[in-house]
Amino acid sequence: MNQVPAAGLGGKSEKGFTLIELLTVVAIIGVLAAIAIPQFAIYRQRGFDTTAQGDLRNAATAEEAMYISNASYVSCTSATDCQTKLPGYNWSNGVSIAMTSAGDTFTGTSTHSKGTGKVWNFDSTTGRIPE
Repeated sequence: MNQVPAAGLGGKSEKGFTLIELLTVVAIIGVLAAIAIPQFAIYRQRGFDTTAQGDLRNAATAEEAMYISNASYVSCTSATDCQTKLPGYNWSNGVSIAMTSAGDTFTGTSTHSKGTGKVWNFDSTTGRIPE
């Protein structure tokens, strides 16, 4: 009596993945991607906000350098205006910044076009950016 090998036709064992196993792996990858992609976007926005904060700190430092040299602070209404008027200040792409002098004090604001939309403020009387 002829018997057909149990491993399949031709006596070779067949190896591979079933359709269910492949669909399970694809579903797991889809769930991980659904979690990771929004988080990545949030981390990116926070990075842009950090850039806006850094630019504001740099502008504040440049304001202090200007005060030491000229005994007065400078007002500027845009990033390019601040870069022109403040020594050593270099702005980052996407950052909007403005500095306002008021005698012996100054304030500044900055935001990033790709950030969370938060406006960062600096006040020279406190010397910091409140959260």
